[in-house]
Amino acid sequence: MLASATTVEEARWLESRGVDAIIAQGLQAGGHRGMFLSDDLTTQMGTLTLVPQIVAAVRTPAIAAGGIADASGVTAAMSLGAVGVQIGTAYLLCPEATTSIVYRRALQSVTAGHTALTNVFTGRPARSILNRFMQEVGPINSAAPPFPLAAFPLAQLRGHRKRRFLSVVGWPKHQRIKETSAAQLTLELAADAL
Repeated sequence: MLASATTVEEARWLESRGVDAIIAQGLQAGGHRGMFLSDDLTTQMGTLTLVPQIVAAVRTPAIAAGGIADASGVTAAMSLGAVGVQIGTAYLLCPEATTSIVYRRALQSVTAGHTALTNVFTGRPARSILNRFMQEVGPINSAAPPFPLAAFPLAQLRGHRKRRFLSVVGWPKHQRIKETSAAQLTLELAADAL
């Protein structure tokens, strides 16, 4: 069994319950935060800071996740003690992915590098490309309904103004992801390991 930890405390908790590997989810990770012992966002740290701390704190193998999109990121994570990496956003432009056209365009836009943690789309903190809705109501809004209730009112709005209300995962990287096959991307990511 695999489980995500966003702090050393969560990693210790997971190890005490017998997980086979711990996914060290750094702050750069796109999508929902896997945080579960606390809702305090100030406890969250970047992947390359979190991985060596988890590796030092537990005996369970650690898998790095968050902001890794190229071979140098894979190499960095492995050099810090990760036994593997988990990559998500980088695969979203692969032709094999069922990513919608609107989502693909957002990932390829110049604003794709501008992300923030937000709770306005689902009620839980998640990294998304900053859009007009997040700017207008604030990325973190105490009035957002709890998970999963926040998603329901936005579903109606998405049909009319998809781009404005689309929650698009992404990470704060200066480089953009590229369109390439999943096989080619995997070979590129593993280039230094082969």
